[in-house]
This record gives sequence, structure tokens and C-alpha cells, in this order.
Amino acid sequence: MLLDMTFLSIFAVLFLPQVLSQGSSSRLGAVVEARNITLPAGSRAILPCRSPRMVWTRDRLKDRQRVVHWDVVRSSPEYSVERVLDMSPGARQRVYNSFNKGRISISETAFNDGNFSLIIHNVVTTDKGVYTCNLHHHYCQVHQNIQIQLNVTKSARKEKRYWDGEKTVFVVLLGSSVALPCVNRRPLWREGAQEDQQQVAHWDYQAPGVRPDRAERLVDLYASGERRDYGPLFSQNKMSLEEHPFTLGDFSLSIAELKPVDIGLYSCHLHHHYCGIQERRIFRLTVGPPLPPNPSTTRPTFQSNELPEPRIEDDVPRVVNVILPEQKGYFVQHLGYFLATFLLLALIAIAVIVLTRRRKKRVLEYDIYRYERSNIANAGEISLDCTELSTCSQEPSNSEYKNNLLKERGMAKDCNRDFEAKLWK
Repeated sequence: MLLDMTFLSIFAVLFLPQVLSQGSSSRLGAVVEARNITLPAGSRAILPCRSPRMVWTRDRLKDRQRVVHWDVVRSSPEYSVERVLDMSPGARQRVYNSFNKGRISISETAFNDGNFSLIIHNVVTTDKGVYTCNLHHHYCQVHQNIQIQLNVTKSARKEKRYWDGEKTVFVVLLGSSVALPCVNRRPLWREGAQEDQQQVAHWDYQAPGVRPDRAERLVDLYASGERRDYGPLFSQNKMSLEEHPFTLGDFSLSIAELKPVDIGLYSCHLHHHYCGIQERRIFRLTVGPPLPPNPSTTRPTFQSNELPEPRIEDDVPRVVNVILPEQKGYFVQHLGYFLATFLLLALIAIAVIVLTRRRKKRVLEYDIYRYERSNIANAGEISLDCTELSTCSQEPSNSEYKNNLLKERGMAKDCNRDFEAKLWK
């Protein structure tokens, strides 16, 4: 038992606030508009709250506001849509096909009891099709419809009624009578509803830190002309409304001479119980610092012995107005100069790097070519020296040298002398 009570308390703590908040929000109505408005102190605030659906027009005849009509869609022999009948509270029902007069009808008290069912006597095969019951309320802009399919059979055993997933299907015996149901007993479609007593508009004020259910009621408005003011704000002309709000559907609230104490949430509630309208508009009003006095409106005072200088006074605001846009252009202009200078330096650095690399490459190619050429020249001289040495080493048959040692020294000296002579050349 103790465990059950613990679970119940936990459930209440977790889910009860959400249920209460949902219930309160549904009771207050759906929020269709929310704004944040900030105005300076001392100004006039107008909180707009307009709805054309709240315009009240007295319908004495009640013949153009509510209409019911039945249509039928036939798929054979070819697809066609036909209006069967229609009716309004101020007029009798109208049957469009002469063949159906006296055979198809709806109750004359349909707009009293909300029973708009279509009664068909002596069903024939041409009655087969999809019937649609349409309810239109032009004043409340409400449109509802329901579809029923009618099939005709010659066997009594095949008579039945079922749901095909989209609409109700009636299988009726040929020659019998059937009533296609269309019932709507909402007060919207019945007589006796006092429209002027079911249209209400009111404004609430919620100060910072105050819960929504603790909001302060400012004014109540009724379509009958009754008005209830709460507090002295309207009598002191601090707040005001339109003279005939339900005539134009304008329930805007005007607040004069704003002060910091006017900060908070203002909500406009529109209730049309007859049409089922529940709308709410919320405005968060914030009061800022007052506007500074405009120097152009205050004229300087001068003594009788002094001359006024209007040009100096007039030129001051002009200079200020011209400087503000020029500061942006000045910054952009200097930024362009900086970027152009940076790009020019970058191009110069790239050109220097490219020229230095090309010069180094040319010097390297010239050194390699010179080195190869000197190798070729040295190879030719060595081959030439070898031939000369071989030439000089030949011993003539009539040589005067008798001593071999002296002969070899002389030959070496001659070869060295010739080799040095060629090198000096």
C-alpha cells in the first residue's frame, strides 16, 4: 500500500503540472500571434488585435448564413456531379431534378434539431452513386461534409451496411426507401443561439514575475454593446479602445504616455462561442529610455544686440550626416591600397626569385660546358704528346751519340722542351 502511494505521488508530481498547463492553455485559446514590442518612454503604444471573423452582423432573416446541400457523383455511364437539393433556414428546400420531387427530401426541421439526413423513397438503379452532405456557415466560415456511397441490388439477401475505410456504404434493395444519415447537433447549426451574447473579447495584463493564471483583467467587451472596465486606466484615458470594435473586428489596445511600470505581457482574447473561435494574441511590451530632444526643432534665442548665425547652426547636422557614410568609404579605400601594395610586393618577390634561379641555372650549364671542353682539349694534347714522344724516340741510323746514357738524356730534354713550348702556346 505504501509503495502504491509512493508511485501515485511521483506520478502526480511529474505529470499533473503538464495536464494542468494543457488544460489552462486550451481554456485560454490557441495563440495565433506573439510579438515583442519596444518603445521609448513617453510615446504611445498600439497593440494590434484584429479578426474579421469576430465582426458581428445581425442576421434577422437567417437565410444566407447557414446552407445545407446534397450532391451525388455518378461514375456510370460517365463521370458526372449533380446537385440533388439544398435548403437554408429562411427558405424552403429546393430539388433540382423534377423526377426527384416528392421522392427525395430532408426534414423541414433540420435547422432546429440538426438532422440533415437525405430520405429517398422508391429507390431506382439511377440512384447509385456517392452522395455528399455539405454544411456551410458563411458567417462563421465553417464548412463540413460527409460522404455516403449508395449501391442498389435486386436481392434482399445482399442488403447491408458497412465501412470501406473511407466512407459508409449502403446496399439497398430496389424499390425500397433509405435514409442517408447526416446529423450535426452543434449549436452552430441550430436555431435559438444568441450570437450577440456568445461573442466576447477581453484584454489581460501580466506583470513581470506573475503567473498566467494570476493575470490582471483590463476590460471585457461584448457584441451586444456591453463593456466592463477594471481599474481606473480607461477612465483616466491611460488606455483606450475603438468605439465600435465588433463593427470592424478591431480590438486594438492603445496605451498613452508609456512608463517603465507598463512593462509586461498584454494578451488579447477573442471568444466566439457560437462559431467555436478561441484565439489569443500576446504582446511583450518593453519601455526604453525616452528620446532625446530634437535640436532642429528648438530654435536658439538671441539678444537684441546680437545677430543670429543660422548658417552655422544649420551646417552642423549636415556635416555629421555626411561624415558617417564617408567613414565606411575611407576604410574600404585604405583597405584597397593595402591589398594593392601587398600584391605588388608579392609580384616583385616572385620575379626576383625566378630571375635568380634562371641565372644560377645558366652559370651551372656554362661551368659544365667549360669543364667538358677542357677535358676534350686535354685528351687531344695527351694524344698529341704521345705521338710526338713516339716520334722523338725514334733513333736515327747516323746518330752521333755513342753513349746510351747521354742519348737518353738528350732525347728527354728535347721532348720536354717541345711539350712546354706547346703548352705556352
